[in-house]
Amino acid sequence: MLRQQITEALNNALKAQEKRRVSTLRLVMAAVQDRDIANRSAGKDPVGDEELLTILAKMIKQREDSSKIYIEGNRPELAQNEQDEIEIIRDFLPQQLSADEVKTICADVIKEIDAQGLRDMGKIMAVLKERYTGQMDFALASGFVKELLS
Repeated sequence: MLRQQITEALNNALKAQEKRRVSTLRLVMAAVQDRDIANRSAGKDPVGDEELLTILAKMIKQREDSSKIYIEGNRPELAQNEQDEIEIIRDFLPQQLSADEVKTICADVIKEIDAQGLRDMGKIMAVLKERYTGQMDFALASGFVKELLS
């Protein structure tokens, strides 16, 4: 289970006194606990691996956005901190698909659901998110889907 892997990594980082890794993994665990609390109040189960992958992907996206802002603001040291956190979080995600693989998968899903135009984009993206959470850059996929449907 992914949650257990993150907990073990946190314990190992604490023992090795890796400050950046410890702080990043604590942020991940805090995000998971927040989602657990929200799920509990909604009568749902605790966060599972699939939902955890979504949380991790969202955390990476947030850090990428922050890194861009820091670079634009001429703060390379802060941008590097964000990049370091991204690398730590990515350790828990499955291997990311290349742009070519994403384009091929998008074309296959379009054929599979017999999409006719941009109005079917929501269906396509839903299928992609269901199958490839944590593995695919959905912003990239969205661009490919628009291109293929046009």
